[in-house]
Amino acid sequence: MTDEKREQVHEQRTKTDSVQDSMERREIALHFCREEKAEAEFAHPADVAEHMENLSLEKQVCLMQHLSPEDAAEALAEMDEYARADILRNLDWDEAASILAEMSPDDAADVLDELDEDHRDALLRYFEADDAEELRTLMAFDPDTAGGVMNTEIIIIDHNVTADQAIMQIRREIEDKEIPYYAYIVDEQERLVGVLSLRNLLLCRPRTLLKDEVSSQSLISVVFDADKEEVAHQLAHYNFMAMPVVDYEGRLLGVVTYDDIIDIIHDEASEDMLGMVGAGQDETVDTPWMESVKKRLPWLIINMVNSAFSAWVVSLFEGSIATMAILAVLMPIVANQAGNTGQQALAVMIRQLATERFDRKKSWIAVWREAKIGLLSGLIVAFLVLVAVFLLTHNLLLAQVMAVALLLDMLLGALAGASIPLILKELGRDPAQASSIFLTAITDGAGFFIFLGMATTLLL
Repeated sequence: MTDEKREQVHEQRTKTDSVQDSMERREIALHFCREEKAEAEFAHPADVAEHMENLSLEKQVCLMQHLSPEDAAEALAEMDEYARADILRNLDWDEAASILAEMSPDDAADVLDELDEDHRDALLRYFEADDAEELRTLMAFDPDTAGGVMNTEIIIIDHNVTADQAIMQIRREIEDKEIPYYAYIVDEQERLVGVLSLRNLLLCRPRTLLKDEVSSQSLISVVFDADKEEVAHQLAHYNFMAMPVVDYEGRLLGVVTYDDIIDIIHDEASEDMLGMVGAGQDETVDTPWMESVKKRLPWLIINMVNSAFSAWVVSLFEGSIATMAILAVLMPIVANQAGNTGQQALAVMIRQLATERFDRKKSWIAVWREAKIGLLSGLIVAFLVLVAVFLLTHNLLLAQVMAVALLLDMLLGALAGASIPLILKELGRDPAQASSIFLTAITDGAGFFIFLGMATTLLL
């Protein structure tokens, strides 16, 4: 056999082995997906979503293809936005569209909004014209408003029908509605005129006109551009299962349900926690690392500038520290204690702003409350430090300087921690955004200046 012939045979064997390996991998993947599908059919969608997020993208796509569109839609709705966007990009167009069609309109709009515009438009071509238009309408709302989180699968009943007619209508439509907690009563112009819980509707006399039943009702709703955090406060305040969303003419657009509110509250709490330290407020462990760097780096630079300011304050008293080395040992105590006091006040104030509607008078009264807490706590801690420093150094004047500096800085920390979120709120900024960084700059810089300044004046 010639060398050329041997090379051709070798290449053919290599191709054959490659095809066989590919077929084996595909068969293994299919076997895996069948087993996963069998387990997923009996699991809760949230558990399926959590499990899928730990799989490779290839296995995620394979499993989605083997699940029924209904099961796939429920699992996809529970997944992290980065994971589900990647899955949709790797599914066939018709497969992706069939899954999205099984989702509630608000969830489908959220998922589509995570895709690039071309991909989104291509998927919408697989929907019926009315469904596609509904999704485009939902995506047009600001995602941080009531319109951006509302659900349009609701039971709408004309106010001229009777209670028994309304019940018959609900029976016909309930299968296509996601969460039928309430029946929403509208007039001829589709304006919301009342809301009846299903319980109250069943308790109505059969021939009672709905417009008579809701005529004296105090109607509570939110407009479509209301901030979603405000909607969450309203829903929690009134203990509703859902909040109707209307336009400025009072026409019913949809509802925000309690499950969306739970997500909103969870997201807001996470954003506040991340924002306090200057991390990206929508950042997760699944966020691309380069994107996280872009979000964090500006605040790290600002923190570096703040630290440089504190270092400059210390440098002003370099001679004092060189003369009395004990000052360098005691300095961190002042700054750390004040910083912790400020963080406590900061956390309480941000929680207040996150869970209740902003009330300027009440908020500034809360600042005065934190000041009193900081003053009393400072007096107690200052006395303990006075005793400890005197026993350590046998220098009463140094102990007194340390105690007074600590008291003043703790009071300042409490005031700053309570005030920074309010100042940011007044400026139209997120109260939690990098508030911890600003607080640290104040307590460190002021603490070093007060302590070293008093020590220089009274001890040297």
